Amino acid sequence: MVRVIMHGCNGKMGQTISGLIAADEEVEIVAGVDAYDEGKNPYPVFHEIGACDVAADAIIDFSAAPAVDALLEYCVQKQIPCVLCTTGLTEEQLAKVQEASKKVAILKSANMSLGINMLLKLLKEATGILAPAGFDIEIVEKHHNLKVDAPSGTALALADSINEELDNTYKYVYDRSQVREKRTRQEIGISAVRGGTIVGDHDVIFAGADEVVTFSHRAYSKAVFGKGAVQAAKFLAGKPAGMYDMSDVIGDS
Repeated sequence: MVRVIMHGCNGKMGQTISGLIAADEEVEIVAGVDAYDEGKNPYPVFHEIGACDVAADAIIDFSAAPAVDALLEYCVQKQIPCVLCTTGLTEEQLAKVQEASKKVAILKSANMSLGINMLLKLLKEATGILAPAGFDIEIVEKHHNLKVDAPSGTALALADSINEELDNTYKYVYDRSQVREKRTRQEIGISAVRGGTIVGDHDVIFAGADEVVTFSHRAYSKAVFGKGAVQAAKFLAGKPAGMYDMSDVIGDS
């Protein structure tokens, strides 16, 4: 049985994961961490990670960027692997993640869903075929109106996967409204839409002469991300220090 601490347990994703784990015989939540608690969880909840004194095999984090610094310190101190799902981290925080991974196992992916991580691989093959043939590449991402960061971490991960196939020679263009000039070939356009309750839509468009190829992924509930996080926690428990991502989880399946 894998023992998990849920960091950000009372947020939407924290509650989604709590429900998923309750139905999973291979993993259990032994403690939660959240600044706000209404006593609605069947496990003890601490207001900050430093106060948690419950032994665990892994931490799943779906919190807020300001809480990540203390979380990383805790993981290193207690030697508990962490599935780090919080987005919107600063460059300084990302550097801290890399430093912490030298001392404890950390899994970080821009998107925890199996479908997105499969798409990251498929895009490399498509790019190798279509980009040399002159296809323009555009990414359109859509999320709910409460999401504060744009573009999404997933959109950037998709762009990075494409650009790696192109030896990182393409630039990212986020806004065309201020420049009146035609599109250049070596660029990846990234557009963000925010509205309603959209969980997460991503379209990668390869637009060529007289034909268009589009890769699409639609998330209809947050459960797809929660399922990936739970699988990642099972994978990460007992792993040595290092940086991991969902491709490692998929490869281990």
